[in-house]
Amino acid sequence: MSDLLKEPAPHPIADHLDGLVRRIAHAAAWLNLLLIGVILAQVVLRYGFHHGLVPLEELMWHLYAVAFMFGIARAISTDSHIRVDLLHGMLPPRGKLWVEVLGITLLLMPFLWVVFDHSLSWVADAYRVGEASTSPQGLPHRWIIKAVIPVGFALMFLAALARLLRALAALFGRAPA
Repeated sequence: MSDLLKEPAPHPIADHLDGLVRRIAHAAAWLNLLLIGVILAQVVLRYGFHHGLVPLEELMWHLYAVAFMFGIARAISTDSHIRVDLLHGMLPPRGKLWVEVLGITLLLMPFLWVVFDHSLSWVADAYRVGEASTSPQGLPHRWIIKAVIPVGFALMFLAALARLLRALAALFGRAPA
């Protein structure tokens, strides 16, 4: 990430997109409390009463998936995701911005769009056939958890768009104060 974007200048569209992504991710983060409760209940049932429940096991996976997918969008928004920047540190600030713009435009956004686009039919098919867990005691309505994929990738796309707008603004004259 460019040093120019560490303290990003206000950008009305990017600020709105980041705010939306962060509010949704923050709301989804509260599901982690429910996840902890479900894990504790499953542990007590399994080790205390020697009887775990398949629906609780699957609910753990579902809650974790929501937190993970929405957390990635927030990480993109706050630039707190992990990077492997071998040459990045040697570039001047404008070079770093160009790497940011090209990386988002040529790599990240196309990938996010392809996954989003392909996941829509996957969710629709699961809804259409009434897909449920393969376990007889498992959770019904598998389409609900599958719907987290396009929603999560749409949020990631919005976060990436906000980062792109900020990088372009810094490159072409609207540098941070």
